[in-house]
Amino acid sequence: MKTFLTAVLICLAMPVFAQEATTASGGTLRVLDKITGRTHDLEFGNGQTQTVGLLAITMTECRYPSGNQSGDAYTLLTIVYNNAADPVFRGWMIASAPALNALDHPRYDVWTLRCSSE
Repeated sequence: MKTFLTAVLICLAMPVFAQEATTASGGTLRVLDKITGRTHDLEFGNGQTQTVGLLAITMTECRYPSGNQSGDAYTLLTIVYNNAADPVFRGWMIASAPALNALDHPRYDVWTLRCSSE
């Protein structure tokens, strides 16, 4: 019975999460250096890598809800610290909920602002 109720709840919730997304040509991220207090807004194209301080940030893709370009941005990022072999972050960041899947780093904060229209 418990499994059945879980399945029903998942099926009811699907339309909420099944929103179509449009891929943009790039996006904007903000980087905060917690030691210096400086922020940097970076414009990316999809697949582009940029460095800020000791971070190398690659934006693989930026998406937004179809029909609502000013809506929520979702970016697929890979962040490497100090040329390490393994990234300190790899995954999707969501503009409206930056703490949902955040970079956990003692010096830097990174969050998604928006997708580009060009």
